[in-house]
Amino acid sequence: MSSDVGHERGLDQPAADPAPAVPPQATRAAEAEPSARSLGRRVADQARQFGPGLGGYIAVRAIGLILLALWAAPRDHLRGLLSHQADAFWYVRIAQHGYDSGHGQSDMAFFPLFPMLVRATHAIAPISVWSCAVGVAWLGSLLAAAGLYKIGAHLFDRRTGILLAVLWGALPHGIVESLAYTEPLTTAFAAWALYALLTRRWISAGLFCILAGLTAPVANGLVAVVGLAALIAIVKRRDGWRPWAAAILAPLGWFGYLAWVGAQTGHIDGWFRIQKTWGATWDFGGYTASMFGRLVEKPQPIDYALVALVLVAGVALVILMIIDRLPWPLVVHSALVVMTSIGTNGYFNAKARFLISAFGLLIPIAVSLAKAMPAKMWTVLATLTVISAWCGGYLLLAWPYSP
Repeated sequence: MSSDVGHERGLDQPAADPAPAVPPQATRAAEAEPSARSLGRRVADQARQFGPGLGGYIAVRAIGLILLALWAAPRDHLRGLLSHQADAFWYVRIAQHGYDSGHGQSDMAFFPLFPMLVRATHAIAPISVWSCAVGVAWLGSLLAAAGLYKIGAHLFDRRTGILLAVLWGALPHGIVESLAYTEPLTTAFAAWALYALLTRRWISAGLFCILAGLTAPVANGLVAVVGLAALIAIVKRRDGWRPWAAAILAPLGWFGYLAWVGAQTGHIDGWFRIQKTWGATWDFGGYTASMFGRLVEKPQPIDYALVALVLVAGVALVILMIIDRLPWPLVVHSALVVMTSIGTNGYFNAKARFLISAFGLLIPIAVSLAKAMPAKMWTVLATLTVISAWCGGYLLLAWPYSP
């Protein structure tokens, strides 16, 4: 019996040397090394995925900013041009002092998320509030370009996604994407909300819709799209409770801010009353049509002709989106943004800027360029980049009003 036990314990074999003690620091380092390698791989994968699209977008915008700085020197400082435009003044004032009483031509016409982010950034960054406003807008533009890339790559291929991001940076009013304005953030939240819809990530779609609704009034179209998509999924009994959650979340930002303004002003339609004092009301396109008529009656500023061409192109591109049978959420979102811009009166000079968040209009162009010969593609992109740079210089240096 003893021999059996001895054999079981290995006593009839030479004793092995005791294992050397491993220092605790070495153990922790060995455990951390795979995690660090995994994180490094994830970062590298993300860089490979988004790098070309973001790189192309940054290149287009950098060309525009460099030319703007050269044209503006020495009479204007580039940072001042980017941060002190009409709407930027109001957003920075809100970030510094909060909203006013809400009576008359109140700054409550401007939605709160952008100035809130500027205030938060200024609290931790050792730079001026004006620079913080530009920085928040630039981060928003990068987030938007990344979202556009994901949509293009998801629907078609990587090349189309890259071109979609680059084309967005080369818009005639692309300079707005570099200003302390809300358009970059609005586009970013809309892009990621629509991407979430396309991939049936309902909670993400609802959350991004909340953020968009707190950023700009034009997000009402996105609220409608997310709500309708959720309703269709509910009727068809798809994805369980998640579409219900998206339907509940989507309107919270937009309607929440309007409700807050109503409480501050004592009128349930307080925000719309404030908008009326700013000269912005719905007139079914009557004002826009009258401006088109003026363009053929007598000479008008170049800006008006440029805006008119952009609006016409917007309508045409919506039709092309329908012909190409693009997913209906993208078509409806772009169509609603175009309709809102055309259907409201006042501020004709800003109507092209309002279309910046209707990025879906660029998808038919991106698809066509992706199929073109490289020489043709580069020629078109270079031409659009030059036009965008020239328009940016004109809008900030020659045009006296908001771009």
